[in-house]
Amino acid sequence: MTLPDKILSALRVAQRLSSRELSQQTGASWSTVKRHLEPLLTAGYVVREKDGRTTRYRLSNASAIPATNEVAAVASIPWTRESLMLRELLLRPLAMRDAVTYQRDLVDSYRPNQSSWLGADLAVALEAERRMRGQQPAGTYARKVLEPFLIDLSWSSSRLEGKRYTLLDTKKLFESGAQHGDVDAVMLLNHKAAIEFMVDAVPEYGLTAAVISNLHALLMQDLLAAPNALGCIRQTVVNISGTTYFPTQVPLLLQEMLEQVLDKARQIKNPIEAAFFLWVNLAYLQPFEVGNKRTSRLAANIPLMLYNCSPLSFLDVGREDYALAMMGVYEQRDMAMAADVFTWVYRRSIAKYGVMLEAMGVPDPVRLQYRELLNEAINAVVREGVTVEQAMDELALAVATRAEFAPLLRSKLEVLGLHNCARYRLPLKQVQAWIDAGRPVG
Repeated sequence: MTLPDKILSALRVAQRLSSRELSQQTGASWSTVKRHLEPLLTAGYVVREKDGRTTRYRLSNASAIPATNEVAAVASIPWTRESLMLRELLLRPLAMRDAVTYQRDLVDSYRPNQSSWLGADLAVALEAERRMRGQQPAGTYARKVLEPFLIDLSWSSSRLEGKRYTLLDTKKLFESGAQHGDVDAVMLLNHKAAIEFMVDAVPEYGLTAAVISNLHALLMQDLLAAPNALGCIRQTVVNISGTTYFPTQVPLLLQEMLEQVLDKARQIKNPIEAAFFLWVNLAYLQPFEVGNKRTSRLAANIPLMLYNCSPLSFLDVGREDYALAMMGVYEQRDMAMAADVFTWVYRRSIAKYGVMLEAMGVPDPVRLQYRELLNEAINAVVREGVTVEQAMDELALAVATRAEFAPLLRSKLEVLGLHNCARYRLPLKQVQAWIDAGRPVG
């Protein structure tokens, strides 16, 4: 049982305990218990109360306590000495921290392939760990692990925004597609749509302002009071709670710096450094009205997709650790905590998706050759209701190609379902309707 589990179990039994009492009951040191209490407080599972001179802790709502695998989501990151020193600065009361605003020289002074925020040696090491073997089209890695990646990144990004769906609930939601007016469900489904768009658009268009704007528009659809703000440089004042950082409020500067960030990211040859550079800068700049951190998490995957790296899902990082890493950039322009968070979560992504990729075996060269043609034909059969023969007629295939392509197309249609339709860019409802109609293929 993990320490967060032990803390929650102790509070279930004793109702209200001090950190010293929790230390005695869990067998962990007082400082370790205090460190693990913070993310539980941030996540809303535990409440802090004053009892005279003593601070005690209790469960916020016993029915809302997460399952073991979700408590593990606040796992500890191995911080460097520089990060621990930065953390001390950031945990001071707001009144003791200086008010600061956006400083463009952070980007102006960055020299692609000369500067290295992540650390040149670390970036090279991560690049060596993550790359897909062989020469494959851009985006192949992300497509091969698309189903788990959709759930992982959608859930973890929404959880970092305070949403309470579990991983299992997220999977069920994606299978049903039903929202029922639930804002948390809308956020998750928006993530899914944005990731699917990214997997389709990035190999063709690369890293562009239009791709970033569309990511934001998809992420914030039906969540913004002003629909005309979707994907647009903000014209309003933005304040971030819990920090002394005040983003710039000048639209022309926001536009200029967004373009410069994207331009420099495109020039960076190491995709890991480019991913880190994008993630940090989009959050620091705050170019959109809301949803900037969500956009930055998805955008960090663009360089990784272009170079067929393992995708980055931000699984398991605690909300407090993530928030402090961002505050280190905002208030101190110090990348230490952000680099530790990024390295830790990316190595976990590499391990998870690398195992999945290995289990899939060597890609079938025939399937790779016909991947886009398969997408077109399957869409024609499911969306337009044409037969397999008609779909192949529309593709104008040569006789020899047709003979090889037909059995592959039929085999793909036989296994098509709600669990794997995202790879063909098919809506869940449309696939369900096709299945309900008896899977007509002619």
